Amino acid sequence: MKISSDFKYTREQRSGIVALILLMILVQLVYCYYFSDIRFSVPSESNQEKEWLALQSEIDSLKNEQGIEKHKIYPFNPNFISDYKGYVLGMSVAEIDRLHKFRERNQFVNSVAEFQKVTKVSDKWLADIAPYFKFPDWVKNRTKVNSFVNYPKQTIDKKEKIVVADINLATQEDLMKVYGIGPALSERILKERDKLGAFVSMKQLDDVWGLSPEVISNINKHFSVLTAPAIRKLNINESSVKELSQFPFFKYQLAKEIVTYRSMNGEIKSKEDLIKIKNFPIDKVDIIALYLAF
Repeated sequence: MKISSDFKYTREQRSGIVALILLMILVQLVYCYYFSDIRFSVPSESNQEKEWLALQSEIDSLKNEQGIEKHKIYPFNPNFISDYKGYVLGMSVAEIDRLHKFRERNQFVNSVAEFQKVTKVSDKWLADIAPYFKFPDWVKNRTKVNSFVNYPKQTIDKKEKIVVADINLATQEDLMKVYGIGPALSERILKERDKLGAFVSMKQLDDVWGLSPEVISNINKHFSVLTAPAIRKLNINESSVKELSQFPFFKYQLAKEIVTYRSMNGEIKSKEDLIKIKNFPIDKVDIIALYLAF
C-alpha cells in the first residue's frame, strides 16, 4: 500500500518540525531551571523569617513593659484630689463625686478609714494608694492625743485662738502650718511675693498656681497685709519699653501700648488713665496701681 504524496513532507518542513521540537525542549529546560532556582531559594528566606519571629516575642514583651509604665505617685493630701488626679489614680467618677460632695460641706477626711467610708473605694485600691496619703501633722498629733484617756477635756473643747500675722513677714515654716499647704505651695507663695517685692493685697494669692479656694480661705484666717509694704515702685511715665516689660504684670506688647499712650496723650496720672490703655488688665488695676509711681 503506498502512502499518498499529500502526507509527504518537504525538506524545509522537516527542518521546521525538528527546529520546533528543539525549541520546545529548550523552553522546558529553561522553565525547569528557573523554577528550581526559586524553589531552592525559598528555604533561605524562610529561615530569615523564622529568626525574626523568634525575636518577636521579646520585642512584644518590651513593648508591653513600656505600656504598663505607671505615673509616679508622690505623697499628697487626699482631701484635695481633683477630677484629673482621681482619674490618674484609678478612682471611678462616682467615688470622686462622693469625695467632692463631702468636701463641699467644708469637712475634711482625716484618716484612711474615713476616706474609704466617704468614697467607698475598694480595699485593693486603698492598699495600693493609701501609703501615699499625707495628712497634716495636727491630724497625726490629734490621733496620739486622743489615745490618752486622762487628757483634760477643757483643752479639747476650747478652740485655739488664731493670731493673724503679716503675710509679708511669713516664712515657709509659717505657711506650712496652715492646713492644706505643703512645701511646694509654700515655696510658690514666697516666689510670687519675692517677684513683686511684697504683697499689697491678699487677693494676689489668686495668682498663685495650685491654691484652691479652700486653702486660700485658710490662709486668710492666719495672715493678712497688716502694714503698707515698703516696695520700690515703677515710674509709669519715665520707664522704657524694656523696663516696663520686666514688671510682672506687664508683657512686652502691653509695655509698647503704655509708651504709645504716653506719647499720644501725655503723662499717665492715675489708675483712671491706666484703664484707657489698650489691653490693660482692668480687673487688676487696683492692685497694679499700688506698684506704680505716677
